[in-house]
Amino acid sequence: MTAALEARGVGVSFGGVRALDGVDVVVQPGEIVGLIGPNGAGKTTFFDCVTGLIPGEGQVLVDGRDVSGLPAHERSRAGLGRSFQDARLFASMTVLDVLTVAGERHQPRSPGVLKTLLGFDGIAEAKARKTAAEVIETFGLQAYRDKLVGELSTGTRRVVDLAGILVQRPTVVLLDEPSSGLAQREAEALVPLLQRMRADLSCALLVIEHDMPLLLDIAERLYALETGRVIAQGLPQDVVHDPEVVRSYLGDDPAAIARSGSTR
Repeated sequence: MTAALEARGVGVSFGGVRALDGVDVVVQPGEIVGLIGPNGAGKTTFFDCVTGLIPGEGQVLVDGRDVSGLPAHERSRAGLGRSFQDARLFASMTVLDVLTVAGERHQPRSPGVLKTLLGFDGIAEAKARKTAAEVIETFGLQAYRDKLVGELSTGTRRVVDLAGILVQRPTVVLLDEPSSGLAQREAEALVPLLQRMRADLSCALLVIEHDMPLLLDIAERLYALETGRVIAQGLPQDVVHDPEVVRSYLGDDPAAIARSGSTR
């Protein structure tokens, strides 16, 4: 089976600091995998390197295609979706417009001034707007369709952010702390939302998350990072009880595994 995402020997250095050192991560189609570790372990740096936002060493394959030499926007077109800790949305645009723009970037464009004048680009925009409206219904955002993003709560902006990824139809989605800044009830609502996202997209998810109960609810496997290296991988219960993971990240208190929202 061809992996949805395969990162081989990913390395990143900032000056004399080795932020990532030979990280290997594999995510199978339709799988939800968690990435855990203390602050400074290199989790977000790994995402930045894999998505092409920063240069690095190693090889990145998306659905079997080597995208290592591609810029970020081409990796996105190849099927690599990404969210950030803060939902980077246009506050002055409506939810429908934000999702239309997100989808329109992935519609084929007709080159040439004449084709533009004849309305071919307008067809692409109409298709993106139709897809955006469908996604709004899927995510239960009908009440916010024409509201400005800047007027939304943190939790609703997070849902819009995830919907913006959905309209791009990625093969694999990298989520960086999706529960960051959310109230407890909003974080709990993420579990069915992420599961629905996987089902609707038939995509894989790689999730950085400090809320361990949330992550254990959705992840089928975990990778644990410390100082830029993978120190454990495997089934979630095996990884969270690994002595190295306990020492470096979870601590000696068993309640850390059961405590939700401890970093918020």
